[in-house]
Amino acid sequence: MVEVYEFWTIIVTLVVVKLCHWIYKWRNPTSNGKLPPGSMGFPIIGETLEFMKPHDAFQLPTFLTQKIVRYGPVFRTSLFGAGVIISTDIGLNMEIAKTNHAPGAPKSLARFFGENNLFVKSKESHKHVRNLTSQFLGSQGLRLRMIQDIDSLARTHMELGAKNGGLDIKETSSKILIECLAKKVMGDMEPHAAKELTQCWRGFPRGWFRFSWSIPGNGVYRMLKARKQMMNLLKETVLKKRASGEELGEFFKIIFGETEGGSEKMSIENAIEYIFTFFVIANETTPGVLAATVKLINDNPKVKQELQREHKRIFQDKTEKDEADLTWEDYKSMTFTQMVINESLRITSTVPTMLRIVEHETHVGDYTIPAGWIFMGFPSVHFNPEKYEDPLAFNPWRWEGKDLSVILSRTYMPFGAGSRLCLGAEFAKMQMAIFIHHLCRYKWSMKTETKVLRRFILMFPRGSDVQISEDTEVDNSAVY
Repeated sequence: MVEVYEFWTIIVTLVVVKLCHWIYKWRNPTSNGKLPPGSMGFPIIGETLEFMKPHDAFQLPTFLTQKIVRYGPVFRTSLFGAGVIISTDIGLNMEIAKTNHAPGAPKSLARFFGENNLFVKSKESHKHVRNLTSQFLGSQGLRLRMIQDIDSLARTHMELGAKNGGLDIKETSSKILIECLAKKVMGDMEPHAAKELTQCWRGFPRGWFRFSWSIPGNGVYRMLKARKQMMNLLKETVLKKRASGEELGEFFKIIFGETEGGSEKMSIENAIEYIFTFFVIANETTPGVLAATVKLINDNPKVKQELQREHKRIFQDKTEKDEADLTWEDYKSMTFTQMVINESLRITSTVPTMLRIVEHETHVGDYTIPAGWIFMGFPSVHFNPEKYEDPLAFNPWRWEGKDLSVILSRTYMPFGAGSRLCLGAEFAKMQMAIFIHHLCRYKWSMKTETKVLRRFILMFPRGSDVQISEDTEVDNSAVY
């Protein structure tokens, strides 16, 4: 009996020692040099729960500010089971963005977009899809292909919302985006397929950043299942159209080299992966930022008043010329609107806008960032009082006299930097400007209980509803 007791004592002791050793190694990861300061948190979980706590979307997260006070602008942590370097140092952020090309993301996100996705596969494949995207979403593509459709859809949805007495900004913006892109990409679709595809695109993005375990019933499992359904639907639609000789949308014509007598530029499988990624990213980002922008406008009556003056002038000018559709010149003339959008993008950038996998060991002063770690660069310069006076204030007039077309500088980087600078930046700004134009033709107000939180992605726990009056004669007073 004593021998059995001693045997199990030894076994338990060995297990405890092994567990303690594993925990020690987790909390003190090895490196060829000295790691940046920080804490790795609990094994596997790391500091994920603290990092993902919802916070005010118009301020930097408490997790970040507390860590900066304790460790400085560059520190290490563990999120979603991976080693992570977080930086608010603008010089380091720009260096990492320029010299590293693989997107930094937890395994669940990488699996969600697929191992063969051209956006993430290699530097060369990413360059290829950027070239294709620029043909579609560059200034020329927006001017020729997109502005009239966005304008028409925004006008239609706004009129419908006015008749109903209100609408949800994020949901309406998402509908406009999906309806526009679906037509441009897929061409005419059978009603049931279009409806199913729309439901897929609208339902995907919730909770991207999470642990990568795929267990029946959990979030990752549902995401991967929905992804498979959507990919099958896209492929089935494309093959059916090509077999019957039906026309695909303009975007697929570019992808398959059917414009200007080009040759096919990628396989159907790769094209489907590309379209899937393109739609999911577009649908998650712009509608949320637009809804947050409307909240900021609503809470600042002088901004709202100035916007309504600008858009009333544009609308009256169109009426006098007996024109209905907005032109590229009209969009470019929305100077104050562009100032509002720039200021909103600055103040809502409370998320890392630079995400990379560190491809090569990098030295930062006395510290070493190991290859293979995830790098998250926060644009904290947006909230630096030396660069922006009263940085937490929403003040579009701070952009007066500046080049409003700039989407990247050392003090302004809402769309990232380097080889993964967002190609859809101008498209996003155009969508927002046109939506604001049509909204400002009406008397409107957002519900006072609207909250804008961030849990990596923007969240609206009480919706983003606005009340709209059908009376298009806007009131120039500053209070509604």
